[in-house]
Amino acid sequence: MNLLRFFPPALMLGSILLAAPGGAAPQTIKPGETWPDDRGRHVQAHGGGIIKLGDTYFWFGEDRSEDNDPGKRYVACYSSKDLAHWTFRNQVIKLSDPENFGPKWVLERPKVFYNEKTKKFVMYMHIDGPSPTSDPRNGYALARVGIATCDTVDGDYQYLKSFRPLGLESRDIGQFIDDDGSAYLVFESRPKRGFYIARLSDDYLDVEKEVCFIRSPLEGGAIVHYDGLYYAIGSRLTGWAPNANKYATAPSLSGPWTEFQDIAPPETKTYGSQSTMMIKVAGAKATTVIFMADIWKPKTQWDSRYLWMPLEIGGGKLWLPEPRPWTLDMETGEARIVE
Repeated sequence: MNLLRFFPPALMLGSILLAAPGGAAPQTIKPGETWPDDRGRHVQAHGGGIIKLGDTYFWFGEDRSEDNDPGKRYVACYSSKDLAHWTFRNQVIKLSDPENFGPKWVLERPKVFYNEKTKKFVMYMHIDGPSPTSDPRNGYALARVGIATCDTVDGDYQYLKSFRPLGLESRDIGQFIDDDGSAYLVFESRPKRGFYIARLSDDYLDVEKEVCFIRSPLEGGAIVHYDGLYYAIGSRLTGWAPNANKYATAPSLSGPWTEFQDIAPPETKTYGSQSTMMIKVAGAKATTVIFMADIWKPKTQWDSRYLWMPLEIGGGKLWLPEPRPWTLDMETGEARIVE
């Protein structure tokens, strides 16, 4: 098993290299602590995802800043060359209710894809809120995905539409880019009591084809392809409260998938976090997979934290070690716990 080592090369949608360029010493990542940007403000990229362009990494996520206009929903974008120091780029989404969803509408888990053919950046997001025909106490009745696009990675994204992928209810979403560059949306469908892996259309503006339905009631889906196996992680359906996240493996995205198992001691409830993405990074000596998760604080959402840790992974096994400060050498791909 490859312990504490899993970092992908520069995958278009999800690579992290955690050492400073030019041979500088790797920077320390401190799970669960505040993560200041270049302005000294805590990074607002909750439920987010990362893409790489050239030698620069871009982190998108929900901007839950305390001083935001409560009538709008925000997505922030940050950039970094070492994945430890983040520069605020823009609130790429500053959106008033785009389709008369109502004052309690929700925008969550934004994920950005870059389409090589159209040269467009395409953002998928979970859109939700009460529906006119549902119990008004049900804040997650719309169950849709929204799409916004932009010509530049950190520009102002323009909202296009929302829909139910494959005609199905969709709540928490995740993204996956396979080694061949094909793009997939991962989405939880509550009535089906499971989650879908679905391929995007050529222009990324639609969900084209079901690849697999995994019959397990999980959300916060994340997938990585490592050493010939696909690993999928998900969180149980406990709302804001943390729980014991699970994983399964398969030889292909279409399955068959194994039974789900714990990724950490179940009593830790995944160390108080919820999965959002896995990131594969390859170096000259090792490949490291990073578990990327949120530590939610529902009453002070702007202060929600991040848990990033190298996973122990290989041979069909996956384990999240107890969070501790750590570094990753960009050139070698080797993760190191800071003693």
